[in-house]
Parts: sequence; structure tokens; C-alpha cells
Amino acid sequence: MTDSHRLVLASASPRRLQLLQQIGIEPFALKPADLDETPRKNEQPRALAQRLAAGKAAAVYAMRKEDPDLNGCYILAADTVVAVGRRILPKAELAEEAALCLNLLSGRTHKVFSGISLITPKGKTRTKVVTTKVRFKRLSHDIDPYIASGEWRGKAGGYAIQGIAGSFVVNLAGSYSSVVGLPLHETSNLLIGEGFPLRLKWLGGVE
Repeated sequence: MTDSHRLVLASASPRRLQLLQQIGIEPFALKPADLDETPRKNEQPRALAQRLAAGKAAAVYAMRKEDPDLNGCYILAADTVVAVGRRILPKAELAEEAALCLNLLSGRTHKVFSGISLITPKGKTRTKVVTTKVRFKRLSHDIDPYIASGEWRGKAGGYAIQGIAGSFVVNLAGSYSSVVGLPLHETSNLLIGEGFPLRLKWLGGVE
């Protein structure tokens, strides 16, 4: 039995893969897009999330020329941006970056913007940005041990809510899965709206 509705995830993130699997989707392929994620001058966090998600999807869609197997696939991309006010926090790679992020987030509310972009087999592009507000407790005694854990590495804002940092969250208004890396409600709505047989896949069927 073959599945004519194939989805390619434009990411190498294990978190996004797990979230897709949670709603019954096993991607046909993982195709991370190599983009410069540096914010443009005066670019707002929401606009950055949308631009990067759309750019990743478009980059993978363009790979069809070299990889014919991508023809007829849905391409799904996402990007997560953490911001305090208009200040965009980095995807921390160094302990100093993570510590700076955590000190900024300590005891205050920040926003997480998750951009998602879907390109259909016919080349139609749909994009959406989901905003979630997250409030952290004061982290005065938590920062050094958390840095030592290494969990923050490569994470937007220097933390992973699905791990140890979940204990930092006092309140969350919006989508938890969006903060993890992929807003499931909005993603499933986009897919279903563009003819992807998501509910059929829950039954183990294909079209």
C-alpha cells in the first residue's frame, strides 16, 4: 500500500518530529534548510518567525529540482522566536548566551512566536504565526545549575520548556506545543484545510 499524501518536514529538530508523530504523522523525509537566521535591522520578533518559517519551506520546495522524490509532497517548516518586548533572544550556543537569556527571562513574562509555513503539492503557500505568553519565576538560584545541565544548548531563549525548564513556568497563555517547537492545533488545521488526510491517517489508512 502506498501513500500519495506525503509530508516533508523542513527541520532536523527531534522535538518537531515528535510533535508531528504525536498527531499521527510520520514524515516522508526530514530536510533541514540551511538559512541565515540573523534578524534584519529593526525586524520585529513576529515578522522574523514568519520570514524564517516561510524561507525554510521555500528552500526545501526548491530542492525538487535535485530530488524528484519531493515532487507531490507537502512541505512543512517552522521557526520559534523568543522575545522580551522587542528584544529577540538568541538560540543559545554558548553558556554566556544562555545565562544572559535566563537573567532577562527571570521573574517576568516573555513571548514565544512560532511561525509555521506549509507548501502544498501544487505550490500554494500558507503561513501563520502563533503567539504564546510565558511567565517565569525568579531564577536567582536556578541559572547556574540549569546552565550546567546543558539542556539550553541550541534552544531559542536559552531554555527547553519540555525539560527541566518546565519547572520555571509560573503561567502560560497560549499553545504549549508551540513553545516546544510546533503549534499542533494550527498545524493540523492548515494541513486539513489544504487536503491532507490527517484524520484518515489516525485510522491507519491512506488515500
